[in-house]
Amino acid sequence: MKPQGGHTGFVDGLSFLCRRWLRPLQATAMALLLLTLPIGVSTGNAMTVPRPGAHVYLVRGVLNIFSLGLDEIAAKLQQQGITATVHNHLSWASIADEAAAEYKSGRVKTIILVGHSSGATVLPDMVARLDQLGAPVKLAIGLDSVFRTSLAGRVGRYINFYVANGAGTPVEKTKQLRGTLENVDVEKIGVGHLTIDKNQVMQQKVINAIDAVVLSRPKEASVTQKQQPEVGATKPGSGTARAAATTGR
Repeated sequence: MKPQGGHTGFVDGLSFLCRRWLRPLQATAMALLLLTLPIGVSTGNAMTVPRPGAHVYLVRGVLNIFSLGLDEIAAKLQQQGITATVHNHLSWASIADEAAAEYKSGRVKTIILVGHSSGATVLPDMVARLDQLGAPVKLAIGLDSVFRTSLAGRVGRYINFYVANGAGTPVEKTKQLRGTLENVDVEKIGVGHLTIDKNQVMQQKVINAIDAVVLSRPKEASVTQKQQPEVGATKPGSGTARAAATTGR
């Protein structure tokens, strides 16, 4: 029994010594780790200002692997503080239901849709469903829809970018449409069906259209104020001015 007890004592003693040596090493490692970790938000996100109330739903095309440019667009929007999520086009109905629920709860006030390929094909269906659910779409942008579609329901602005010599087609306007529809041929930009979402020029067009909605500020009041004359001022050619001119003759 003694050898076993002696062995145990040796191991316990060695473990105690190791713990004594490890404690300062652990403290040093922890200090170095704290020095390397960022404090608060990173520099890249320091200038990001959240844009509450807007949500951009980006819908990928077939097989969910040929529309990765939408992920790049989403990342750029998120850098601006705009909420953006990427989805599979097969889930378009549930996406619309989710957007409607967010809208009715007040968490989302501006619904924006972006789709590529089959994701663009389902956009008119999403607009119509959201209209039925009482959640109007502020902006919808399609990138080369692969099937002919028709647009109905409420939408502030619908932009359909398509390649005329490719698989893309214009979107048809119906009498039930309440909003504006723009079919834009981007063939001259030099993009194809599988590259339209990844092209930097096209990505910027999409982002600019979104920014125009999300980052816009009402200017009507300031313009009206500038147009209003000062109190007591008279316009050239007014009755008072003509009378003064006649008196001075």
